[in-house]
Amino acid sequence: MSSSPNKLNVHALVWQETQLSVLDQRQLPEQVHYDTFSTAPEVAEAIKSMRVRGAPAIGIAAAYAVALSVQQHYALDNTQWRQQVNADIAILAAARPTAVNLFWALSVMQDVLACQSGSPVAAMISKAVEIHQQDIAANQQMGEIGADILADAQSLLTHCNAGALATGGYGTALGVIRSAVQRQARTVFAGETRPWLQGTRLTVWELAEDNIPVTLIADSAAAVLMHSGKIDWIIVGADRIAANGDVANKIGTYSLAVLAKYHSVKMMVVAPVSTIDFTMDNGSQIEIEQRAASEFLPDCYMHKDSLIGAWNPVFDVTPAELISVIVTERGAVFNPFEQGVKELQNENRI
Repeated sequence: MSSSPNKLNVHALVWQETQLSVLDQRQLPEQVHYDTFSTAPEVAEAIKSMRVRGAPAIGIAAAYAVALSVQQHYALDNTQWRQQVNADIAILAAARPTAVNLFWALSVMQDVLACQSGSPVAAMISKAVEIHQQDIAANQQMGEIGADILADAQSLLTHCNAGALATGGYGTALGVIRSAVQRQARTVFAGETRPWLQGTRLTVWELAEDNIPVTLIADSAAAVLMHSGKIDWIIVGADRIAANGDVANKIGTYSLAVLAKYHSVKMMVVAPVSTIDFTMDNGSQIEIEQRAASEFLPDCYMHKDSLIGAWNPVFDVTPAELISVIVTERGAVFNPFEQGVKELQNENRI
């Protein structure tokens, strides 16, 4: 069982020898419920249905899913198993389009698979566990780098959930907040994050479980809060970062960035390097996932003759010029609009 260094006793993903247990985050905070899967298509459905969410956690789940696929198909047919695994990888790749960590993890697992000549099962499981553990270590590193940048800043606002529940453990944006609070007391605000309410259901619950006081606000109250001078930094995660520093994150992030610019509030994006798509020049090329209207439209409007529809983009893109700093495990890039983030391709940079 993988564990994270924060106090939270609930983990988004738990590997159990030959199966993957996935926390159904749709049921939080009312119920802590795990589903256990033994095939890749099952994990793909868990990703698609948002049982597991958050770019790093999606990538980790995909890595475990490839290991499950190899485990299943190699045991049944050691002549055609590679084709069957490739079919499962295609299913996983189609689960969510925006989170680049998904495709990064699948690529890493495919590279490992290509090098296997004998039984590949142990090697694939080992690589998936390694990806999980590396993510936790990266989160801790980002937490310390981000806390250094915050220095004595007192009031922090976060959006969506970029914590232990969205990662291997500890968190990206919430990892920075965790590390900052360990150094000194801070005032933490969280937006409710509509339409899925990850802030309400996940972030404030996770912080409270970790004994960190937090104040929940309606998304539409953020401007008034900034105008009052009560926010020093906005800290968010990311699902994909383009080479020029444009950032795709949960819908509403762009709005916060525009408000932050007007109110002279600093904006920090926290994400592992695996979230950066160095092949993508700018954010206009990022595919924005559109989800069903039924996810937030009342049932009474969901009939064929209804005149009421809904537009449900899950992410938006924040231009690099609205971002003060991007923090990764390899270091921080201040004012990314100046030169982008390509310097982070150097694995030895810190």
